[in-house]
Amino acid sequence: MKWVLIVMGALAAVFVAMALVGLFVSREHRATSTISLKQPIDSVWKVVRDIGGGASWWPAIKHVERLPDRGGREVWRQKQMSGFDVPIIVLESTPPRRLVTQIDPKARAAFGGTWTYELAPEGDGTHMSVTEVGWIGNPIFRFMSRFLFGYYGSLDNYLKALAKRFGEKAEPTHG
Repeated sequence: MKWVLIVMGALAAVFVAMALVGLFVSREHRATSTISLKQPIDSVWKVVRDIGGGASWWPAIKHVERLPDRGGREVWRQKQMSGFDVPIIVLESTPPRRLVTQIDPKARAAFGGTWTYELAPEGDGTHMSVTEVGWIGNPIFRFMSRFLFGYYGSLDNYLKALAKRFGEKAEPTHG
């Protein structure tokens, strides 16, 4: 019984330490990941802009459904493999160069922010970057995001999956 109490106490101490350190990690963050693809910009745009089709090629997404527009803007719900249910609003769509999405601020999620997708021709291919400007409310999640997962994880996974969708391999760079 004594060992159980020691182990439980040690786990509690780890979580308290993570929360304390997390309190000093900035709530806001900004991260950009970039890749180059051999595909023409219009082909890449078509796939990126098809938010509803993302579950067919991005393993992080289990299901996507279109919700009623709000204020003239598209609204989507992404059911992620991690279990999070993320409502996304399309703030800007400028074909074939720029798409800006935002986690619905009314969702009262533990995290939020925007993703800005920018595409530019690069020879016969496409140079693409995704920038996340986000926030994380829970100090334990801030700790884990900063020190365990990194701010680039979701961006890199998205871009690698996008490259794979085109039969390419890409290693994102960070800016």
